[in-house]
Amino acid sequence: MRYRFILDNATDFSVRTLCRVMRVTASAWYAWRKKPAEPLQKDVEVRVRLKALFAASRQGAGSRTLVKRLRGEGIIISRWRVRKLMQEEGLVCRQRRTYKVTTKHRPGAEVAPNLLNQNFNPPGPNQVWASDITYLKTGEGWLYLAAIMDLYSRQIVGWQVDRRMTSSLVCGALMKAYNLRTRPPGLVVHTDRGAQYTGQRFQALLSSYSQATLF
Repeated sequence: MRYRFILDNATDFSVRTLCRVMRVTASAWYAWRKKPAEPLQKDVEVRVRLKALFAASRQGAGSRTLVKRLRGEGIIISRWRVRKLMQEEGLVCRQRRTYKVTTKHRPGAEVAPNLLNQNFNPPGPNQVWASDITYLKTGEGWLYLAAIMDLYSRQIVGWQVDRRMTSSLVCGALMKAYNLRTRPPGLVVHTDRGAQYTGQRFQALLSSYSQATLF
């Protein structure tokens, strides 16, 4: 509309000159002039419904979903138009994070004593490590991350990424941390009671690090 106002009222200049100044082609200008303008009332109604549907989705609906819902209400609209309206109205889709369980208890697993006893502030480095598993959603699917934190410095001292949440994941993180920290003596390793940590492989690895303790 701004371009149209300028071109319609600048009678002292040619269309090509004005198009060059406004950085649009003359052919695009003439094509736009021939295109019937969308009624203002209809445009407002579409915008109102679009924002209402977006709000009802708790800001989770994208252009594809909104096109389907608008068409379901009898509004003929393209996905390109919906994208443009969303951009003009500042409607940004917020993808809700899918919850995935990372702690799976192993039936019959022996529970080690809780040596930490809620004391998450050890007096020095490499005395208490805490380990856990989280997950990352990537373009190629889910990836699982096992990390080990030194509770004294709050630094990640070991980590491992894998496509599967297995004992190899947590063992890799522990081996990396133990080797990088030059085999710290008297170490306590604190984890949850997930099957990856209570399994034989991880327990055997802890046993090989003679003074490391799991709880």
